[in-house]
Amino acid sequence: MEILSMTGYGSAKGTVEGLNISAELKSVNNRYLDVSVRLPRGFLFAEEAIKAAVQQHISRGKVDVFLTVDSSQAADTVVRVNEPLLRAYLDALDAIASEHGLQNDVTALSVARFPDVLSVEKAEADQDALRAGLVALMDEALAEYDRMRLREGQKLREDVESRLVTIEALVTEVETHAPETVEAYHSRLRQKLESVLEGKDVDEARVITECAVFADRVAVDEETVRLRSHIAQMRQMLAAGSPFGRKADFLIQEFNREANTIGSKCQNADIAKVVVDLKSEIEKIREQIQNIE
Repeated sequence: MEILSMTGYGSAKGTVEGLNISAELKSVNNRYLDVSVRLPRGFLFAEEAIKAAVQQHISRGKVDVFLTVDSSQAADTVVRVNEPLLRAYLDALDAIASEHGLQNDVTALSVARFPDVLSVEKAEADQDALRAGLVALMDEALAEYDRMRLREGQKLREDVESRLVTIEALVTEVETHAPETVEAYHSRLRQKLESVLEGKDVDEARVITECAVFADRVAVDEETVRLRSHIAQMRQMLAAGSPFGRKADFLIQEFNREANTIGSKCQNADIAKVVVDLKSEIEKIREQIQNIE
């Protein structure tokens, strides 16, 4: 399955009902879906249909949609003839000519100049046809937008996958160094006891008990096991594809929780260095997850 970035841009141009229309949309990161549609005043009737088209493609992000309309070439005006008024004018002219013996030389141009004979009106828009055309144009813009998001999403996938490999290697280092911590403690404890007792026999049972308590306190087995489980879950999410960004946000918090616990338990300088690297890689994944739908 594909990974989609939350950031993208798409556009399309076309003619709808004789109108030249441009559609654009762009998006940035956002925790939830927030769609803003900007239309010319005369096209507000199509806002909900356009918003619905966007919501079918996108589940998360702040999306701005812009539609511009150029009607300069459109046949959107109608000249109407007031037939009853025109007939009244013609009848009146015939009566004047007949009664006064005048030539009735009326022409179409002269009649057109009489008040209110002709009126210019805007053609009534077919809102259903316009709405359908605008949504179809929006779908074209969304297709381009999705292609861009797909390219960005592939880069995000590759980056996250490579960092998961690094984290896995760091977890292995923690598991390798953890036993060394107990061994070092055992050695230090024995040296201290021998120094205090000045050559007297060391109570092995006491040493073993103390080491067992210490080992339990600094053990990170559970944390490393959970980290490996989180890594597997993240890979499953990447394989399943978008949308999963919100779930990944939660999962990366669990990564951090385990890393912090290991850091607080560690009594080993080598493990401390590994934890610093571990937390750095987790933070980089967290930043990338913010961009995934």
